[in-house]
Amino acid sequence: MSEDFGTVDRRPLATVLAANLVSIAGNCLTYMGVPWFVLQSTGSAAKAGIVAFCTLLAALVTGPVIDRMGRRRVGVASDLACGVAVATIPLLHFAGILQFWMLCVPMALTGLFRAPGATARGVLLPTLAERAGMPLTRAAGLYDGAARCAALTASALGGVLIAVLGAANVLLVDAATFAVAAPLFAFGVRGLPEAQAQRRAEPTSLRAYRRELADGYRFVAATPLLLGLCLMTLVTRGLDQGWSAVLLPVRSLTVPSSSVC
Repeated sequence: MSEDFGTVDRRPLATVLAANLVSIAGNCLTYMGVPWFVLQSTGSAAKAGIVAFCTLLAALVTGPVIDRMGRRRVGVASDLACGVAVATIPLLHFAGILQFWMLCVPMALTGLFRAPGATARGVLLPTLAERAGMPLTRAAGLYDGAARCAALTASALGGVLIAVLGAANVLLVDAATFAVAAPLFAFGVRGLPEAQAQRRAEPTSLRAYRRELADGYRFVAATPLLLGLCLMTLVTRGLDQGWSAVLLPVRSLTVPSSSVC
């Protein structure tokens, strides 16, 4: 193992794990709270499906941003942008001016910023593991385990909060989780060279951005294993999104509790 970092320091890894846990919990509350809010406010399953679909948009074109802006900036900006977008929905609702398109725009923005933020945290894992004096396999296990625990806990807690507080208030709680995750991540990776923007000889331009994006897609397309994993993940997550964000809430609202039991 490299000794470039000198003494072992596990605080950056622990802080990033905590930030990722809180951020993923916020994402889960978003996926639960927004469809429930749409169903309660409009009664339309089709509109709930459209809003849920908006979260999947724009996530496929943001890869080069991470290298150009830096992992730290992207991670912080991702959580802050998601928090603002989610908080906008209940605030507009309480003001009495919320329209359907106003639901779609914030959800599309969460889809735009969520994926780069998650990637920015994940790609720092080898550096954080090395600094912590920990094998990468163990660090990856902790990272993935914490993420799955956050998703499981937030899903269960989200259902309780929706029943107690209502979907609109849960979205405010959701926004608060992103406000906690952003400074945690910023603190955890401060001073890490790998978290900063990469210097490039070529100036930033739309043409250079498109070329980098195309290079990434060509690499995935030329690697059968990666391509298969990407396609499988795309299909399964799309089906899961429809099941958890639309079908289950609609079923719960339309079937009497006595029939379910």
